[in-house]
Amino acid sequence: MKAATPTPARTHHTAIQLRFADTDALGHINNGSFVVYAETARLTFFNEILDSSRSLILAHIAVDFRQQIRFGAQVEVLSWVEKVGTSSVIVMHQILANGEVAGEARAVVVYFDFEAQLSRPWTVPARAALESWKPL
Repeated sequence: MKAATPTPARTHHTAIQLRFADTDALGHINNGSFVVYAETARLTFFNEILDSSRSLILAHIAVDFRQQIRFGAQVEVLSWVEKVGTSSVIVMHQILANGEVAGEARAVVVYFDFEAQLSRPWTVPARAALESWKPL
């Protein structure tokens, strides 16, 4: 298994409230919950830096599982921008359990015009906001 991605200095933090429903019969957090935690963090991140997540769609997500999470752990997700494209952005997420990397997710999100059913280029302010969350 490859090592965890180094965490950049500037990251967005989202605390996650674990639910009993996230667990399996052995008290582990279900793998599918990692995707939900990344989504929660991503929506919080976009709502804070872009003022809205309403014109965004998820095009791709991949998760690497590093260790198990047990119910009762302190979980938070660190998020940052890896790359800004013309109409897309790659957002990285580190899912931490008790301060250790339990999973990593890479999400591709597209700025989307729902009426035209087409992607659209980032506005200048949105691009600047996203670029400010890339590692130096």
